[in-house]
Amino acid sequence: MRFGILAHSAEGAALCFLEFCRNGFRDIGPHLHPDVMLDCEAMGHVMPAWDAGDHAAVRAYFAQSVARLAAGGCDFFACPDNTAHIALEMPGADLPLPGLNIGDVVAERAAALGMTRVAVLGTRFTMAGPVYRRALPAVGIAPVFATADERADIDRIIFDELVEGRFTAPSRARYVEIIERMKREDGCDGVALVCTEIPLLVTADVSPLPILDSTLLLARAAFEVATGARPLPHWRGGPVGQ
Repeated sequence: MRFGILAHSAEGAALCFLEFCRNGFRDIGPHLHPDVMLDCEAMGHVMPAWDAGDHAAVRAYFAQSVARLAAGGCDFFACPDNTAHIALEMPGADLPLPGLNIGDVVAERAAALGMTRVAVLGTRFTMAGPVYRRALPAVGIAPVFATADERADIDRIIFDELVEGRFTAPSRARYVEIIERMKREDGCDGVALVCTEIPLLVTADVSPLPILDSTLLLARAAFEVATGARPLPHWRGGPVGQ
């Protein structure tokens, strides 16, 4: 079965691709993994639409990418970009392929770990958006969000540094400070790193809370679909569960 990666940010897509292949190296054998394709248009082309809140335009942009993956023989897709799911979950025509929903994959893992209050760190769009306000409560988990000042720092570091491949000690310290406060004051028992680049900065060994690495979780779920260990998804974009 062929997996198609709908890329948005280069860093997150590359990490998903590598982790998908590494699952094969571990579970199948040296140099072996299921077929995988990646479609990536530059994120800058669609940033004006994000800034304008034109999610329909973003969804149409993604639909073209999924169509290219379908034309390349992919059986399903996943998008290793949490913010993208705001547009992907909008009502609209079915996408050309079924896809894994990153929010549901993260929520599934949080529930399996027995988490009850999860700090959600991502772009300003994701932290203000509906994806994790839907996915986590659907499995009985409360999503918790940072303060306005903290959100501004989280978002700035993502767009000024992480998506450009820059990972600095001061930015890591700021993220750790925020997670520690949310553990102490908000009672969080886990943290969802739901910008796919954040886990490159905040690893499990430095995080004050157990992490949910959305990129690695999505790559593993995709590997399981590709190898028959998980059913082929049915979601083709649009509101989940409708």
